[in-house]
Amino acid sequence: MIEKTEAQWREQLTPEQYHVTREAGTERAFSGKYWDCKEDGVYTCVCCGTELFDAETKFDSGTGWPSFYQPLKVENVGEKEDNSFWMRRVEVVCSNCDAHLGHVFPDGPAPTGLRYCMNSASLDLKPKDTSE
Repeated sequence: MIEKTEAQWREQLTPEQYHVTREAGTERAFSGKYWDCKEDGVYTCVCCGTELFDAETKFDSGTGWPSFYQPLKVENVGEKEDNSFWMRRVEVVCSNCDAHLGHVFPDGPAPTGLRYCMNSASLDLKPKDTSE
């Protein structure tokens, strides 16, 4: 588990990235750089680079946030109970650095029926290595 001080995270991240990933914030719907992105690649954690989601599992949920039906590797994302704002939700975090990524809901498409609703500010899209 990567651990850094608040000052180290603030130095590494933009104010929005810090608010979302370290303070469990949420960007406004339809405002993030990846909500409508159709590029191929792997979405990684903006804090530590851990691979989180394959662009092939991204779908248009109509919510205004990037949505995926499954993580790239289940062990790379963690889940926590979130009862903030008088709601019961499941928070999704990076297993490597505990960055807040978004929430997962049981209303996604097949094959999983899940919707990983992520914040663009918590993600970085890396092109797939095509040399293999």
